[in-house]
Amino acid sequence: MTYAFTQDVPIDAAFYQRIVEGLGSEVPDGLVVHLVVERDDGLRYVDVWETEAAWRRFVDERLHPVVHTLLADVFGGDLPPEPEQTPLSVIHSWLGDRG
Repeated sequence: MTYAFTQDVPIDAAFYQRIVEGLGSEVPDGLVVHLVVERDDGLRYVDVWETEAAWRRFVDERLHPVVHTLLADVFGGDLPPEPEQTPLSVIHSWLGDRG
């Protein structure tokens, strides 16, 4: 079942770029779309995954190791809590041809 959410994160585009560089260019298995938009108080992620299990696997295996290392540089061993996710109920997605 499709898993989708929004998440507001209190970081800027430069910090986000450091996360992207740490993750590498390989697209995660199960990702449908990851969109990042700027807000006055940070960034908003809009994610759609094939399944919640695919999302959790990506978080455990790739995302948290990168993010936790970067956050430890700022906060030491006292990492801030994970930003809340707002679930989305996807009824349709349509992606354009990238070719």
